[in-house]
Amino acid sequence: MKVAVIGIGVTKFGEHWNKNLRELAIEAGTKAITDAKIRGSEIDSIYLGNMSAGRFIGQEHVAAMVSGELGLSIPATRVEGACSSGGLALRQGILSILSGEDDIVLVGGAEKMTDLMTDGVTTALMGAADQEWEAYYGLTFPSLYAMIARRHMFEFGTTREQMAKVAVKNHHNGSLNPIAQFNKEITVEEVLNSTMVADPLTILDCSPITDGAAALILCNAELAKKYTDNPVYIIGSGQASDTLALHDRRSLTTLDATVKAAQVAYKQAGITVDDVDLAEVHDCFTIAEIVATEDLGFCKKGEGGKLLDEGATELNGRIPVNTSGGLKAVGHPVGATGIKQAIEIILQLRGQAEKRQVKDAKIGLTHNVGGSGATAVVHIFSR
Repeated sequence: MKVAVIGIGVTKFGEHWNKNLRELAIEAGTKAITDAKIRGSEIDSIYLGNMSAGRFIGQEHVAAMVSGELGLSIPATRVEGACSSGGLALRQGILSILSGEDDIVLVGGAEKMTDLMTDGVTTALMGAADQEWEAYYGLTFPSLYAMIARRHMFEFGTTREQMAKVAVKNHHNGSLNPIAQFNKEITVEEVLNSTMVADPLTILDCSPITDGAAALILCNAELAKKYTDNPVYIIGSGQASDTLALHDRRSLTTLDATVKAAQVAYKQAGITVDDVDLAEVHDCFTIAEIVATEDLGFCKKGEGGKLLDEGATELNGRIPVNTSGGLKAVGHPVGATGIKQAIEIILQLRGQAEKRQVKDAKIGLTHNVGGSGATAVVHIFSR
């Protein structure tokens, strides 16, 4: 398979008190259209990733809203898969082109989360977990990932310091990224001594509440050179699911949906994990990055913490991870994250990542997760 990306657009991530969801979505979409050097009339369809606009701002039917704001009367579809909504929207856009239905597709993701107080956001996000068996008993996503962390520490000896190094690394990368919500570097000590949220995770182990939007213009690969001399191609796309509730899983330390989605994507792309030059993974919590690096095959199960100790996932390491700053530093507007991850990889493969640039990057991977791992989608990009 091969689908080209010919345009990208993204807002700054953060607390946008003076912009609403439609303004953020239109800003990102307009930037992508401009970057692709196309006219709006050339777009065949729209797929918009959005988790919970109804809960966050009381607005449903958001894909039609965006289409209308762009002055287009084309098919516009909202895609929802919790925090993987953006990655799933991208996958739907890819499939629509591969099917022959469309030649040019706008795929985007947007979320406006800061209009609610923290407890309201927490309640809305728990809609991505099991209401009867998790939310009803007072569990939150920090506590679910805290259980994953505790089990990982028990089984493999993973340390709090190793988890803290994820946050330190990603804040360093975020300090080099102009769209990041947090541009400030932090230390291991600051992570360990910050406010406890769900033992062993402190507030600096957790991704923030964020507003933002991101968009891509996808194109039939055979037509791409008509629009750009520097297309990036999507050569693999995998999606898989697991149980909604964490307690029903085969393992607390492996996200089987990630493993399966990655296997599909690697096979489709005709590569092995050793061919991947860099990755954007779903670090909603620091332990999530450690688990992801294992499940994607960058190291053996249980050795994700060692990658941090060795510096292997830093910008100049063997397999740079979250060069953008990840969800941890860039922010996590849940519907937009999967598209933002793709934009970082595209910038890297175009050679436009500036101070974050990975030398000679040719193949990149994105990994987007819904909930505590009930959905995972993996995409592979190539120059």
